[in-house]
Amino acid sequence: MPEGVKAHYPARPIAATARVFRLSIKPDQIGTQAELHRQRLRRRAIVAVEFFFDFGSPNAYLAHKVIPAIEARTGEKFTHVPVLLGGIFKATGNQSPMMAFAGIPAKLAYEQMEMRRFISRHGLNRFQLNPHFPVNTLPIMRGAIAAQELGVFDTYVESVFADMWERGLKMDAPDVIAAALQKAGLPAGALGALMQADGVKTRLAENTSAAVEKGVFGSPSFLVDGDALYFGKDRLRDVEEEMLRRKG
Repeated sequence: MPEGVKAHYPARPIAATARVFRLSIKPDQIGTQAELHRQRLRRRAIVAVEFFFDFGSPNAYLAHKVIPAIEARTGEKFTHVPVLLGGIFKATGNQSPMMAFAGIPAKLAYEQMEMRRFISRHGLNRFQLNPHFPVNTLPIMRGAIAAQELGVFDTYVESVFADMWERGLKMDAPDVIAAALQKAGLPAGALGALMQADGVKTRLAENTSAAVEKGVFGSPSFLVDGDALYFGKDRLRDVEEEMLRRKG
């Protein structure tokens, strides 16, 4: 055989005892297998939940504190969406419970009792009513948009909710806001400057308008996968059930 030329030998014959593997799915099982595959995909699918919040709502604070436990149980994450509650009220004709039920003392008393039950059930003992309530939340809601742009959103939200409903600060006073942000280790100067930016103002207005278009009329509100709306902290159990149902 010439140098550099490789020899090619015949392939080995398959032994008579060798096993031959065949596809075992019958034609009438194809639909069933496809459905099982779709179910597995649904179990892996992400369930999108939007949480529309305004720092001025004590019930939004209470919902915010409960959300991490739901995330842990479901393996999903909520998306916090900053909105201006005053803008939502104006667009929908809604009012805060204190105003809406001002002439119905028994209704107000019941709302407060339900709040105490929720606080007790979830061990939210740091909560206290803000002595400056109602607070003009426009600056700190714009600050939430600014915090998103600066990449400090989660810290900002946690800090400002605590400033409002644990520490009872007057979070519509510029000097109080700046001091609170500095104490939390946030870039108070950069956030304060961005709060005045036209782009930030526009984004907050757009968030608010989009929420109204989705049916939101108050806070806290939750939208599951863009088509299932729930209002109020007491609906969080329903939100969790819907999340788990959609996960399969």
